[in-house]
Amino acid sequence: MALSATVFKVELGVSDVDHGYYADHTLTVARHPSETDERMVVRLLAFGLRAHRLGDIDGELTFGAGLSTPGVPDLRLADYTGRILEWINVGQPDERALGKAARQAEQVLLFPFAAGVATWWRTVGPKVAGLPNLSVVHTARTGAATGPDR
Repeated sequence: MALSATVFKVELGVSDVDHGYYADHTLTVARHPSETDERMVVRLLAFGLRAHRLGDIDGELTFGAGLSTPGVPDLRLADYTGRILEWINVGQPDERALGKAARQAEQVLLFPFAAGVATWWRTVGPKVAGLPNLSVVHTARTGAATGPDR
């Protein structure tokens, strides 16, 4: 018997002084059985950091199908015509996945996290350096982890 996703209801208040965006968002977030709490929180962080774009466009910022469906964004900012303005991934995707995202969206944002990011980036970074619409958002990792990949 397959495990089902755990559904979380989240009330997220975004106060973005830099962009003049202030809004409350009621979100439903499904966590795949193999998804860690850390990954789910990074998805929520990415939503909060990109929500200000909703003040600039006529569209929506939505969560993707998640780990159960490879090749789709973790978050997608799209206008109501379906044009993908931002393809947002969290984690450590390979260069093929980032190249696909770069071809389908105006902007690709990547939020890498977890141990091993530095090692992963040394391998993948040079391969995606030519993607002009890729931005990498590095977040500080805190907690009990130690070492150079922290």
